[in-house]
Amino acid sequence: MSKTIDFRKTVLELSQQDPDFLVTMKELGFHDIANPVMLRTAGRFMTLPKGARMKGISMEKVREAFEAKGYQIVE
Repeated sequence: MSKTIDFRKTVLELSQQDPDFLVTMKELGFHDIANPVMLRTAGRFMTLPKGARMKGISMEKVREAFEAKGYQIVE
């Protein structure tokens, strides 16, 4: 059974749905979002695509990382 991740949801919502989400985010280079303060502030309005643009990380790399961990992506 695969997990589902909806890239339209905020980072905070995704982290609340699945604790493993933040592990993958850190592996991709989103180290700041693992900080509880950042997660509660920026994570409330930041989506994964917005964060990837800000960090200069390609969405292709993000998709591949989550798919490799068994996620089915919804966009």
